Amino acid sequence: MMSRSFRVLVSAVLAAAPVSLLGATPLPADLAAEVNPFIGTTNAGNVYPGPSVPFGMVAFSPEMTPLPGKRFPIAAPGGYEWRSNGVRGFSLTHVNGTGCTGASGDIPIMPVTLPVELSPSSVDAGMRYASLLDHGKEMARPGSYEVTLDNGVAVGLGATARTATGRFSFPADKPANLLFRTSDSEVGSSDSRIVIDPATRTVRGSVTSGNFCGYLAEDRRESYYTLHFVAEFDQPFEVGGTWQDETLQAGAREGGGGTTYGSKGHPPAGKGAGGWISFDATRSPVVTARIGISYVDEAGARANLRRENPAGTPLETVQAATRAHWNRTLGQVRIGGGSADERTVFYTALYHALLAPNLFSDGDGRYRGMDGKVHTVAKGQGAQYANYSGWDVYRSQLQLVTLLKPDVGSDIAQSLLNQADQNGGVWDRWTHLSGATGVMNGDPSPPSVAAIHAFGGRAFDLKRAYASLKQAATVPTVHDLGRRGCPVLCVGQRPGLDQWMKLKYMPVGAPGWGMASDTLEMAAADFGLAELAMAAGDREGASLFRERSGWWRNLFNPDATAQGGYIQPRNADGSWPAFDPASDEEFVEGSGAQYLWMVPFDPAGLVEVLGGREATVQRLDAFFRKPDGSWAVTKSGPLHAELDNEPSIAAPWLYNFLGQPWKTQETVRQAMRQIWTNAPEGMPGNDDLGQMSSWYVWSALGLYPVYPGRAELVIGSPLFPEAVIQRPGATITIKARGAAMDAPYVQALSVDGRPSERSWLPASFVQRGGVLEFDLGAQKNERWGSSEVPPSHGPR
Repeated sequence: MMSRSFRVLVSAVLAAAPVSLLGATPLPADLAAEVNPFIGTTNAGNVYPGPSVPFGMVAFSPEMTPLPGKRFPIAAPGGYEWRSNGVRGFSLTHVNGTGCTGASGDIPIMPVTLPVELSPSSVDAGMRYASLLDHGKEMARPGSYEVTLDNGVAVGLGATARTATGRFSFPADKPANLLFRTSDSEVGSSDSRIVIDPATRTVRGSVTSGNFCGYLAEDRRESYYTLHFVAEFDQPFEVGGTWQDETLQAGAREGGGGTTYGSKGHPPAGKGAGGWISFDATRSPVVTARIGISYVDEAGARANLRRENPAGTPLETVQAATRAHWNRTLGQVRIGGGSADERTVFYTALYHALLAPNLFSDGDGRYRGMDGKVHTVAKGQGAQYANYSGWDVYRSQLQLVTLLKPDVGSDIAQSLLNQADQNGGVWDRWTHLSGATGVMNGDPSPPSVAAIHAFGGRAFDLKRAYASLKQAATVPTVHDLGRRGCPVLCVGQRPGLDQWMKLKYMPVGAPGWGMASDTLEMAAADFGLAELAMAAGDREGASLFRERSGWWRNLFNPDATAQGGYIQPRNADGSWPAFDPASDEEFVEGSGAQYLWMVPFDPAGLVEVLGGREATVQRLDAFFRKPDGSWAVTKSGPLHAELDNEPSIAAPWLYNFLGQPWKTQETVRQAMRQIWTNAPEGMPGNDDLGQMSSWYVWSALGLYPVYPGRAELVIGSPLFPEAVIQRPGATITIKARGAAMDAPYVQALSVDGRPSERSWLPASFVQRGGVLEFDLGAQKNERWGSSEVPPSHGPR
C-alpha cells in the first residue's frame, strides 16, 4: 500500500483549481500539458525526454543507439537522439543539454524478448539486445515517458527526486528478460558490481564513473563518483546470470567490472559488465521496478527508496505526483495569449531551464564530497546540488532559478562553497557530481554566486564564500601555474593567474584555453567578485576588483584591422600577433568578431574604445545583418552573431545602451522566431544545463539580466500579452497590449502606473516586484528608450 502522506500529497496538488491570469484569461491547471520534452532532442540540443522532478537526482530516460557512422559509442549527450531508431536501455541519470560526448547515463536497464546466450558487451552481440523505436508509439510529458518497443515490450517510466519507477509489459509468448548494463554509463566506467537476489526480489549494485570530456585530455580520464542502486520488483523472477566483457556466466548471482576509458577516452568495444533476470510472462507479464539511488552508499539508496517510493506505490501515482510538482513550478510563471506553439516553446524552455543543477544529497542530508568523504548538509542548507556548468549558467540561468526559487539558489551557492572547501579551495568551472572536471575557461563562480545573491538567494555563507573566492583571485596556486588538463580541462581555478595580475591581461601561451576569451572571462569574474565584495562589506576589495574588471581594455587593439579595432590576442611582451576577426585562434567556441561584444557590464567603455555611439551602432548592425540587409543571427559565418551559443547571447541587448532599444527588440525577436520552434530540432544547439532555455524565457518575458552578478534588468519586448511571475514575497506582472511575434516594438511603457522612458529596471524591481504595462506594435518607435540608457558599470 502506498503511504497515506504520499496519497494526501498527490490528492492535494491534483485538486488545485484552475486560476485566472490578471483576472481575465482562464488558464489550465495542467501547464505540464504545454511542454514538449522532445524539443531539443536533435540539432545537438542534447536534452532527454524522460521524467525528472525539478532539479532531480533521477532522470529516467532512454539510451538510444548511435546514428550510423557516428564515431562515439552513444547516440548523443543526454542519451537521446530523435533521428536514431534504436533503444539499448533506460538509464537512471542524465544531465540536461551537455556538450562533449555525454555524462552520467548510469545503469541502463533494457527489456529483451530473446534468450540471453551471448554477452551483451561482446563485439559479436552488436545491437542484438537493442530494439527499434517508433516515435508514433512514444509519449513524453513532464513526469512520465511511455513507449512500446519493436520487441513488443511496453515501457512506462516515472521518477521522484531520488527514485525511479519502471513498468515493463512483456508479450506473453516470448522470453521476458531484463538486462542491467551496470558498467555502461555514457562515457564508460572503471568498475561496477551487481548482486541478484530472487528471494527478496531485489537487484542491487553500483557503478564507478566520471570522465566528463575526458577524451579531450589524456591526464583527465578519471573516475570521480560511484552511484549505488537498489531495484525492488513486484513480481518474482529467476536469476539469469552475469557477464563481463565477452564472458557470459548463466546462473551467476554476482558479477562486476568496468568498461575502462580506453586509449582514446571512450569505452572500447568488447568491454563491460552487468547481469540479467528472467520473468515468467505467461503468469505475470507486467513487471514494475522501484529503484532508489544514492551517491553515498547502498544504505542511502534503500533509505531514499523507502522514503520517496514505498512498496506498493503504483507507477501512475509517481507520474501524477511529479506532474503536479511541475505544474506548481511552471505555474510560477503564468502567461496568457500567444499561439499554441508559442506557449509550448515557452513552457518547454522554462521546463528545461529548471532541470539542473541536480540534487546530490540523500534524503537524510548525507552526500559524498569532492574529498571522497561523507558529509551532511549543515543547518540552514536544504540540499547539496551538483552538475554546475559555470561557464554557461552564470549568464542568465542561475538568475532565473533564483528569481523563482531563492531557496534553491541559496543552496546552489552553498553547494559550490562546500565543493570548494572539499577541493582544496578550488571553485571548479564545471562540476559533475563529486568531480571537478575543469571544463571550459575563465572563473565563472564569482559572477554565479554574485548573481544568486543579487536575485535574492541570501541563505548561504556569503562572507566565507567571498573570502574563498577572493583568495583564489589573488593568490596563484600550483594548479594555476601548471598545465594539467589544459587547454580544455585545466585543474586550476584561474589558470595563469600570475600573468593576469602581472600583465593585466592573459597573454598568448599562458595556461588556460583561449587567451583572448580568457581575458574577457577573467574581467567578468572580477566584476562579479567586486559585487560580492560590496555585499560582504569589503569596499577596498570592491574597488580592486572593479578596477581589474576593466583590464579587458588591455586587449583592445584599435588598429587590429583596417575596418576597426577588436579584442585581440596579445603576446606577453606586449606585441600583437597576426589577427583575423573571423578566426577562433585564442578564443573559445567563437571568433574574435563574436567576442568583441562580450563586455556586458561595461558597454560605455566598449562604446568609447570603438569610437563613439554612431560607430558602435554601425559595427553592431553589421554583426547582426548581412551586407544585403538580411538577418545574421545564426549560421551566417564567424563575422556575424551566433545566438546559438553563449559568447553572443548578450550582444542584442547592447542596443539599449546605444539609445536604440528598438533594435534590441527586433533582433531578439528574430532570434526567437528563427532558432526556437516546437519541433525536435527547435533548440539552437546544446542547452548547456538550461542556460540557452533560460535565455529564451527571459527574452519572451521582455527582460534580460545582462550584468554578470547584478539584478538590474534590461528591457526588450514581451512575446505574450500577459505574464505573471510569482516569487516568494513578490509578484511581477507584465501586461503587453498588442504583443505578438510580429509586433516586437515598444511604443510606450509604464512601471507601476507611471510612464517610463527607461529601457532598464533597477535591481529593486526584482526584489519588490511591480507592474509593467507595455504598448507594442509592428512599427519601430525610435523615440522610446532613446534618451535614458541603462547604466554602465566600468571602473570608476
